[in-house]
Amino acid sequence: MHSWTDTLRFAFQPVVNLRTAAVAALETLARPETGDILAEARRDPELDGRLAVLAFRAAARKETLLPLHLNVFAATLADLGGLTPLRDAVRGAGRMPWEVTLDIVPPYTHVPHRALLEAVASLREQGFRISADGIGDGDVPLRLLTDLSPDLVKLDASLLARPAAVRAMRTLCEELGALVAVEGVETEHQCAAALAAGAQLAQGELFAPPARIPVVDVYVPPLAPAAVAVPRSGPSVREFVRPAAVLPLSAPAEQVRALLTGSPDVSGVLLVDAAGRPVRSVHRSRFLLSMSTRYGHALYAGRPASKLGDPPRTVGVDATAWEVLDVVAVGGRDRTSDDVAVVDGQGRCVGVVRLADLVRALAESRVEEAAGLNPLTRLPGSDAIVGEVDRRISEGRAFALSWLDIDHFKQVNDGAGFAAGDELIRAVGGALQRAVAGQARVGHIGGDDFLVLADEEALDPLVSAVLDAPWAAGGRPVTLSLATVVCAPGSVGDHHQAAAQLAPLKKEAKALRGASWVLGRAGLPGHEVRRGRPGPAPAETGFAAAEPRW
Repeated sequence: MHSWTDTLRFAFQPVVNLRTAAVAALETLARPETGDILAEARRDPELDGRLAVLAFRAAARKETLLPLHLNVFAATLADLGGLTPLRDAVRGAGRMPWEVTLDIVPPYTHVPHRALLEAVASLREQGFRISADGIGDGDVPLRLLTDLSPDLVKLDASLLARPAAVRAMRTLCEELGALVAVEGVETEHQCAAALAAGAQLAQGELFAPPARIPVVDVYVPPLAPAAVAVPRSGPSVREFVRPAAVLPLSAPAEQVRALLTGSPDVSGVLLVDAAGRPVRSVHRSRFLLSMSTRYGHALYAGRPASKLGDPPRTVGVDATAWEVLDVVAVGGRDRTSDDVAVVDGQGRCVGVVRLADLVRALAESRVEEAAGLNPLTRLPGSDAIVGEVDRRISEGRAFALSWLDIDHFKQVNDGAGFAAGDELIRAVGGALQRAVAGQARVGHIGGDDFLVLADEEALDPLVSAVLDAPWAAGGRPVTLSLATVVCAPGSVGDHHQAAAQLAPLKKEAKALRGASWVLGRAGLPGHEVRRGRPGPAPAETGFAAAEPRW
């Protein structure tokens, strides 16, 4: 008698890291030759659980080192309370539970939420990772999604036509500590849209279709650096995580050698304890060099590989790329090429990052930023500021947008000369940079106009440092005018609306005498004069009144 397992085959589709253009994991997909086994599994939790075990074993037979994604229906987890046979299969294959991500698949309707959450908590305790699948095309309630607190959220490609929704999901995932993946990517345009909207991972026919043999070479279209939104504090290390080659701490040197010689793309091996915490780091070149000496193989082959390893360099999953560089900078120069292990809150390895990936991304962001710098002050232009404004709006964060300029600057140039005017602009720009000290963003939008984006509480020290300072050009005193609009969450829809709210405040500031500062709040009538007095500019400055510009 034939069993349904006799006609069941599995295909593998890579999950691609959009930053590194490398395969981050493999999703195992059931491909029955006859019948609809998935429809049956949706109705039968026991059958669905068996499918997960078979999918894992099919991947394990391929001897892949890559992390795996396995699909399981939400109802299956709620009904079974966990997947004990899968845990046993993973251990029996010598793999770690944290190398397996369970993609929880809709539907969620009629699934008891409490039972589902308890099952997920149990799986997490065992070390499995959790992904929420089918978001955007499924029926997962938003409240349940936040309660699940997945490690990964997989979005349907249809959401790419709604980039605001993807950006909002990226913001939510940052709060949850999750990555964002987009499924079903078929075109280069969709790939660029996914990256621009903040997705870190993707899968689909564009990169590689599902195949019976796992592939490691995928097509990732070249993407312009401008398509990548890089936070001011630096990109998250999560975006650069590559799969780690791991072996037990007790692994002999010969086993490590076999892994390295059989996998030329592996740059090193992490030796981990029973909980998956990295204990020693084996660097490919140094290890193979030691083994290839005259007596190296005889000395080390049967001994623990840990003897030829080093203490691992580790960072948490919440670290930024800049923090990784700080870790790399500590220690001997001979270890600058070592992979850095990325660990979760329990110290378990979730992957590695390579220095080359980080340096490339940071260099690209710096090149892109440098292209927009004003040549006079070396400050970014308006694009950098308005991009950050829109990002804060999409994240639901309050902010204060300020415009500052030099009063009667045309008369400054006419009376003191353009060289003195340029020197004054550079001095004001430098003072703004020193005053914010990383607490705000300063942009030079041309001429004598500057934009400052900050939190409201950072305004007073900035104003004191800039407006209260004595300014002069060619020996003549000069004053500055500042206008600020404070935007609460939801008060403006984009940077255009913020600029429109700021424009009348600028006119009010320019109409005041002396150094002036006017502050208003978006959506609320009126404004507050915090510096300056009514009346024209004092005659002794020698500068005539000029029409305000925006």
